Amino acid sequence: MATEALGWWGVPLAIVAGTLRGSVPFLFVSLGECLTEKSGKINLGLEGTLLMGAMSAYAISFLTGSPWLGVVTAGVAGLFLGLIHGWLSQQPRVNDVAVGIAMIIFGSGLAFFLGKPFIQPSAPQLPTFSLAGWTQIPQLESALRISPLFILGVAIAPLMQWFFRSTRWGLLVRAVGDSPDAARAMGISIFKVRMASIVAGSFLAGIGGASLSLFYPGSWSERISSGQGLMAVALVIFARWNPIQCLFASLLFGGAQAIGPAMQSVGIDAYYYLFNASPYILTLLIMVITCSPKRTLTGAPGALGQAQE
Repeated sequence: MATEALGWWGVPLAIVAGTLRGSVPFLFVSLGECLTEKSGKINLGLEGTLLMGAMSAYAISFLTGSPWLGVVTAGVAGLFLGLIHGWLSQQPRVNDVAVGIAMIIFGSGLAFFLGKPFIQPSAPQLPTFSLAGWTQIPQLESALRISPLFILGVAIAPLMQWFFRSTRWGLLVRAVGDSPDAARAMGISIFKVRMASIVAGSFLAGIGGASLSLFYPGSWSERISSGQGLMAVALVIFARWNPIQCLFASLLFGGAQAIGPAMQSVGIDAYYYLFNASPYILTLLIMVITCSPKRTLTGAPGALGQAQE
């Protein structure tokens, strides 16, 4: 650990390193949820998608020896769950929250059942890039290694922003999310646009799961997600449905997640559980701060949360 060699100076370094590592699943899931919610639907089932992505990526990496094939498989697993969620959530008089809870149970249960044989074996991990080429200190070099998935997620955020603002398909997604009746009058298929948005969002969430099992923490277990899929919903609200702000919010959540391990590495164990609860505390604070109707509705798609007629 960098903090063991650098003492207290290593604490901020450990938090920075933890931010770069721990923010990846938050980033992919929040971008996926942002895309979904822009179409007027909420996908609370992304917690199950995250777990299914983590399990399938780890299993395929172990069976084939190719972590990148595992990443693709994780995205496909998310796509599969997205198809189910997209179809169910668009049936008449169906509530998004109820479907989301059902998909959490289904996705996590399926991941736990299929993933039992892969808890103990060690699977090949994704390659990493070092940001510490300027130093010869091994601890710094180890702490500042990032996943290519982090670079991919950082690239997707501005691309998604451009997609919403400057493309015809992005305009269709926003039109469906803001005013389904007006979009229907224009001849736009509400079902197809929302289905595509939910499936694409679930695909991204599945890749976020792959980052958990193939990069950090780099293993597969039934509790690996720690509620990050659900926290991403609060993150999207905090980011005001803006992909660029989702990027910064993901870094914030990743940093909060890194506080506990960083403090423990210098011997502070008295408030270990409190420090580890930082992401959950941050989620609660965000929900409290944004509970005002005027603040909550700022930037929100007009049809968000409405039941399908």
